[in-house]
Amino acid sequence: MSTIEERIVSDDEADIRLDRWFRRHFAGLTQGAIEKLCRTGQIRVAGKRVEASTRLQPGQGVRIPPAALAAADQDAPRPVPVADARQIKELERMVLYRDDAVIVLNKPPGLATQGGAGITKHLDGMLDGLRYGSEHRPRLVHRLDRDTSGVLLLARSPGIAAKLAAAFRTRKVEKTYWAVVMGLPVPLEGRIDRALTRVQGIGGARSAIAHPSDPDAQKAVTEYETLDHAGRKFSWLGLYPHTGRTHQLRVHCAAMGHSILGDIPYGGESDMETMLGQLHLHARKLHLPHPAGGTLTVSAPLSAHMEETFKRLGFVNPAPEPTRRVKG
Repeated sequence: MSTIEERIVSDDEADIRLDRWFRRHFAGLTQGAIEKLCRTGQIRVAGKRVEASTRLQPGQGVRIPPAALAAADQDAPRPVPVADARQIKELERMVLYRDDAVIVLNKPPGLATQGGAGITKHLDGMLDGLRYGSEHRPRLVHRLDRDTSGVLLLARSPGIAAKLAAAFRTRKVEKTYWAVVMGLPVPLEGRIDRALTRVQGIGGARSAIAHPSDPDAQKAVTEYETLDHAGRKFSWLGLYPHTGRTHQLRVHCAAMGHSILGDIPYGGESDMETMLGQLHLHARKLHLPHPAGGTLTVSAPLSAHMEETFKRLGFVNPAPEPTRRVKG
């Protein structure tokens, strides 16, 4: 029997065209098919008919018709969203904080946030295991790259998801990332204001610095500071994105000549053999308005491979800040 799904637009997909969003998630779906599905009302956004050129906003629900799911089936097997007892225990170990409105996880590196071509296991397909008796399935409100570890926020109902998406969209969520990069930035702190675009390359689409005339360029701003460094060979950076574009931090670090360690697609090679292939990017902290009032601050401990790198380079790894819920 054909099914219809709804997916929530994440923070790093703000302002993306609907047709590009579908091609990103359903590679087997052609442009002509997307336009036809829009014309016939089979694709809808927030319950309304739309055109293929419609710009999406975080928190909006996109109706996925059976034709798109069939295209995904042809492109790659889709995992069934079921969490078994082992996966539930795995998920529960990730939980940093939960209350009636939100759940905050410490996502391990190597676990994809959502499904896609070639992905057989992803967090979104396991979230039924975190209902904790609720009638609602937890919802993603933002994403982390598969190889990025750290703080990931879930909403426990559709209404909460809408509030959190609005907080991300209006830049009320403060995000702190840690990265180990190649070299020593000069100056030691600053602001990177370089728009991004998506380009096709070997192995698929990737992000790149946009040309000023690129009509699809998306504004991207990151502040950074050097927290420590090992001579001029490696540096530990604090990264503070003001926007949430796909691979923004990875591309911005590469653009200033200091790629993230282990980030091979964006130039992050290293002669430290044990570190090759492991991305050294960690979502350290989120500070946000809590949907029920007040604020919430949650920090995540480093992943094992980054903790080992800190030891090898002599960086002091401070303990995560205590979780703070300040009620309004």
